[in-house]
Amino acid sequence: MKKLINDPDDVVDEMLDGMVAAHPDRVRRLPDTKVLVRADAPVDGKVGVVSGGGSGHEPTHAGYLGDGMLDGAAAGEVFTSPTADELEELVDAADSGEGVLMVVKNYEGDVMNFETAGEMVEMEGGDVAQVVVDDDVAVEDSLYTSGRRGVCGTILVHKAAGAKAAEGADLEEVQRVAQKVVDNVGTMGMALTSCVTPEKGEPTFDLGEDEIELGIGIHGEPGVERTEMMDADAITEELTESVLEDLALDSGQEVVTIVNGMGGTPQMELFVVNRRLQELLDDRDLETWDAWVGDYMTSLDMAGCSVTVCAVDDELKELLGAPADTPALTVR
Repeated sequence: MKKLINDPDDVVDEMLDGMVAAHPDRVRRLPDTKVLVRADAPVDGKVGVVSGGGSGHEPTHAGYLGDGMLDGAAAGEVFTSPTADELEELVDAADSGEGVLMVVKNYEGDVMNFETAGEMVEMEGGDVAQVVVDDDVAVEDSLYTSGRRGVCGTILVHKAAGAKAAEGADLEEVQRVAQKVVDNVGTMGMALTSCVTPEKGEPTFDLGEDEIELGIGIHGEPGVERTEMMDADAITEELTESVLEDLALDSGQEVVTIVNGMGGTPQMELFVVNRRLQELLDDRDLETWDAWVGDYMTSLDMAGCSVTVCAVDDELKELLGAPADTPALTVR
């Protein structure tokens, strides 16, 4: 499998250096770590908001560093959690004295290492809180989780928490709005192909030319069903109906939607999915307040997509629509 890499052991380091070189006025790298923070971190008078996880999901997480979103992000090796020591450095670098919210995707390694880092920070007198995102409606327990997986809905958590922090809210309030998103969002994904990790150089799982996997995780974890290839409308219906069944929204509810590419799917195909998604929401008498289409949380070069739906009220609309300026997402 052809890839634009040098030594697989260096790919994360070189990626981070390349990101800093592309955005030197926005992000900086903490010495001898795989941690990136806003160039102006810590921001005086503001609660810090940080996240992190294994690499391979770009632009998640460091792509969302900047005004109105994250203050810092730690990158583990491909599909591997950052260490607790590096997460502690991440929190310290984002803390201006107002405390730090950690946004954690529900994977066992991430949860364990973030919790350990939080305990280390608190032992030194720091103030830290966390939310655990578990928006994947496909499976209750998986290979890497106890409970549901944290996937693309995490980006909406970053956005709302970052906006609330930018308003000058205290740590408790920033945590509250982050949890509010977690409580109102659902996601389900699917794969047309496996991804290929730099180290392995071959597909991480076998998927026939005429097969797709529904409900797959962002690391290639098994989904709920392997089935024959379907057209885009049928796939969209499978994903959307599963999410809406989980959310059980009332008629007239406003929502934000994300059609997220898994890394190897053209925008053309994502917009085809969004077309059917919006028709299905209209059929359910649900009102789309905003619709995002693109690559927000990927799985290297996997072909496929996920559908995210988040119920919003006036507070969440204000926060999700607030200005943000990051390498991967700009809201004006």
